[in-house]
Amino acid sequence: MSTSNQVLADWVQEVAELTQADDIYWCNGSAAEDESFNHQLLEDGSYKRLNPETHPNCYLHLSDPKDVARVEHLTFICTQQASDAGPNNHWMDPQQAHKKMDDLFKGCMKGRTLYVIPYCMGPIDSPISRCGVEITDSAYVVQNMRLMTRMGDEALRRIEREGTFVKGLHSTGELDPERRFIMHFPEERVIKSYGSGYGGNALLGKKCHALRIASYQAKDEGWLAEHMLILGIKTPAGKQHYVAAAFPSACGKTNLAMLIPPEGYLQDGWEITTVGDDICWMRPGEDGRLWAINPEAGFFGVAPGTAKDTNPNALAMLYQDTIFTNVAQTADEQPWWEGLDDRVPAIDWQGRPYDPANGPAAHPNSRFTVSAKRCPSYSPASEDASGVPIDAIIFGGRRASLVPLVNEARNWNHGVLMGATVASETTAAATGKVGVVRRDPMAMKPFCGYHFGDYWGHWVSMQEKANNLPKVFTVNWFRKDEDGGFMWPGFGENMRVLEWIIGRCQGTAEAHETAIGLMPKASDINTENLDLDSDVLEALLAVEANGWQQENQSVAEFLQEYGDRVPQALYDELAKSEKNLSS
Repeated sequence: MSTSNQVLADWVQEVAELTQADDIYWCNGSAAEDESFNHQLLEDGSYKRLNPETHPNCYLHLSDPKDVARVEHLTFICTQQASDAGPNNHWMDPQQAHKKMDDLFKGCMKGRTLYVIPYCMGPIDSPISRCGVEITDSAYVVQNMRLMTRMGDEALRRIEREGTFVKGLHSTGELDPERRFIMHFPEERVIKSYGSGYGGNALLGKKCHALRIASYQAKDEGWLAEHMLILGIKTPAGKQHYVAAAFPSACGKTNLAMLIPPEGYLQDGWEITTVGDDICWMRPGEDGRLWAINPEAGFFGVAPGTAKDTNPNALAMLYQDTIFTNVAQTADEQPWWEGLDDRVPAIDWQGRPYDPANGPAAHPNSRFTVSAKRCPSYSPASEDASGVPIDAIIFGGRRASLVPLVNEARNWNHGVLMGATVASETTAAATGKVGVVRRDPMAMKPFCGYHFGDYWGHWVSMQEKANNLPKVFTVNWFRKDEDGGFMWPGFGENMRVLEWIIGRCQGTAEAHETAIGLMPKASDINTENLDLDSDVLEALLAVEANGWQQENQSVAEFLQEYGDRVPQALYDELAKSEKNLSS
C-alpha cells in the first residue's frame, strides 16, 4: 500500500533509507492483519498464548527486565527556545536532538520490517480528533496501537483528506538503557523514541502524542489536552452529566473512571458510564461549554491491585482479547498479579519459576492492553463525533491531612489555581519522610509539552473562548485519622461526593462559603447506609485556618518557581484566600 499524501510517502521513504529496513509494511487495521500479527509474535517468541479456555485470544509479553517503565529523565521537550519548555521539562536544542536521534536510528532496522501505523486519536469523524503516523520496527507496538487507537486505512484516508498528522518514529534499537531517548518537537509535531519497547515510551499515540504534543497543539489551536478520566453520571430523573477528573498516579483514577455506585444508588436509578480512564481532549462548543472526547480507543492499565473488590469493571474486561505485559502466570497458564486473588503463581514476570526471594511475581508496573469496548461500564457516547459536554472538572491528590473531602472553586481562575497546585504527600516507605508535599499540576507534571506558567495562562484564557465553563472541584479521598487509618471509605462510596457535585451543577445542592471555597455541610452529603460517624464527616469537611495559611505560603513559593510567566490571576486568587483566612 502507498499513500496519496506526498509528505507522508516521502517521510516513510526517508526513514526506510536512514534505518536501512529490509521491508516496509503499511498497517491496514483489518481482522486478518490482527490474526497474522498474533501468529507472527507467537512464532518469534514475543508472545505466549494464555489459557484459551479461561482467557481466549489473550497473550503474554515479557519485556527485557531493563525496559519496564517510562523514562522521564530521558524524555525531552525540544523547542527552539529553552525557556518555552519550562522548568517542568528537560530541554534539548532541536538541531542537536535531531542529530542525536538520527545517529541512533542509522541502520537500526537492518534485518527488520518497518511498520507504518496511520492512526486517529479519537473517533474517526470527530472534529476534535487528531491523526498521527507511527513508524516502528516492533510488531508488539503495532498490536498495542491496534487496541489503543483507531488504526489503519480509515485513519490514513482522514490524513489524506486533511493533509496534517503528527510524525512518530520509534525503534526498539538494542534495548540499551544507555542508548535510550524520547524526544518531542512540539513546534514540528514530531516525536522520536529510541531504545525502548515499553508502552509509555513506544506507543507514541499515548503520552507522547495525546499529551506532550497535543497540549502544545491545543495551546496553539484554543483547546485543552489533559491527563483526565471522563465519567458519565445519569441521575434517577434521567439527566445525563459528564465529569472530567485529573488525579496523579496512585490516587484512584481508574477506580473512579469505572466506579460502581453503592447498592442504594443503583436501586434509585443512578447510572455510571466510562468514556475514558486517562486522557481527555476538550474544545469549546458553540453553546459555550467544553465538549470532550477520549482520544484513546483502549486501556493501558496497571495490573497489580486490579481485583474483584477494588475494580470489578476493570477485571471483567481482561478475560478476552487482552495483551498482558510482565504479569506472572499460574500453573494452568492464566495471568496473575499481586492483589488479584490468593492463588500462588507458578512463573514470574521474567519467565522463571516463582520464588518469593526474587521479589513480586508480577512486575509492579505490569500492564494490560484492552479495547475500551470490553469494559462493562463502557459508554456508547465514547464514539460521538461531537464529544460529550463537561459539567464539572475535578482535581484530586493524596493528602493525609488538611485538604477537605470536597471543595468547589469560587470561580474559574480559582479552579485553575486549585488544579495548578494539587499535590500528594509522600509516605515513609517512599522517602523516609512523611508528609512531604509534591505538587503535580493538573496531574500533568510528566506530560505537559511546554512551560507550566504558559499552560496555566492557557487555562485562564479559556474564559475568553467559552462562556459556560464547567464548575471546578477538588476532592481528597485519602485523609487519615490519628491512628493512620483512612477516614473516608472511598471506592464506590465516592459516589456520595459525586452526587453533591452533580447537585451543584444542577443548582439543587447547598454549599456554604469558606475561606478556601464553597463546601457542603455534613448534612449535604448523603450518608444513608454508610457506617461513618457524623463527627468524622465534620472533620473531613473542616477548614483549618493555620494549616491553610501555611499551605498558601507553600503554594506561593511553588508558583514563584515558574517565574514571570505565571498568570497574575493565580496570585490574585491566592491573595483572596489569604484575606479570607485572616479575616
